[in-house]
Amino acid sequence: MIHLVYPHDKKISCPDAIGRNLGLHLQERYEVTYHGWDDQKAIVPKPGDVLIGHANPSPFTCFRMSMKQPGWKRIILMLPHSHGNPTYNAFVDSFIEKCDLFLAITGNYWFDTLRQSPFAHWAPKMRHLDLAVDRQDFPPLKERFNPPGQRRFVFIGKSSHIKNIRYLSHIARRLLPGSLGWIGRGRPIQGVSAHGYCDFSTEEGRSFVSQYDFLITVGRSDANPATILEAMAWGLIPVCSPQSGYVGYPGIVNIPVDDLEKALDVLNNLQTAPERELLQLQAENWRILDEHFCWPRFARQVAEAIESDESPVVDPVSRRHYLWLNYLSLLAPYATWRRPRHLRRVVAFYLKRMLSGG
Repeated sequence: MIHLVYPHDKKISCPDAIGRNLGLHLQERYEVTYHGWDDQKAIVPKPGDVLIGHANPSPFTCFRMSMKQPGWKRIILMLPHSHGNPTYNAFVDSFIEKCDLFLAITGNYWFDTLRQSPFAHWAPKMRHLDLAVDRQDFPPLKERFNPPGQRRFVFIGKSSHIKNIRYLSHIARRLLPGSLGWIGRGRPIQGVSAHGYCDFSTEEGRSFVSQYDFLITVGRSDANPATILEAMAWGLIPVCSPQSGYVGYPGIVNIPVDDLEKALDVLNNLQTAPERELLQLQAENWRILDEHFCWPRFARQVAEAIESDESPVVDPVSRRHYLWLNYLSLLAPYATWRRPRHLRRVVAFYLKRMLSGG
């Protein structure tokens, strides 16, 4: 039995698309039971059972409570990872040694720089897991691009700190008025035309996004935004910072997050590029979606981890580094101590860990 702990609603967007699509593929080989990542319960395993999924920052949720139960054949952690802002994933350090493997859903930029990060000691347990998209959920929309000088960029998502919104605003104010739009929710982004929430599973939503030519996202610590793959499937050309996870792909255009003038040069070149060049990028993106960023490959990598007997130990770190990561986990914007009903339990949990040294 595979116990899959991950959001798995019928939404075509992530994170639900991850749990749902992975579960459907695993069901071809295994018996699968689904659990919510924020369920407050402990699963008691039967012989041969495997626990796999997304740990919640709260110590009192399903994956973290269940992994303490004896008798699991395998315990496999699987969640998005980036280390540009280590406060987001520092909580994993408190239990990663108890997992057999950590399948990091992340871009190649973050996996290639892991050894230069505060989480370098996790490397023996980590395996790179590329995100995927179902092209049937995001059908081709873009047969022709807007004429040079009239092309449009769109940011899709919540205007949160992790998306580096201030930099996006600086870019918008240097582009032609109205050439950068935003589909999503959150605080206003200066210089960007806001359109609000859009349901991309509807014809109306798809028709609206088809007016744009490029997706743009400029995060500083974004694991690998699903919107990049979704835009590729539609036929838009993604433009992103390396710190959005994707680097070295011919059809994904990178711009720096610390050099506005160079970023604008890249965007202006796209604005005037011959359409045949954009169509070539589009065709390359459709090819790599079919061959690489697809759910069969994603599920195959997970199945390999399930069938494997690998369970390496993490590299040793100093007690100072260990305590520092525990401290960082308390600074995370979603830290459970910020919720009054969890405060006492979380403080007691981390004090016990710090005093015991593990």
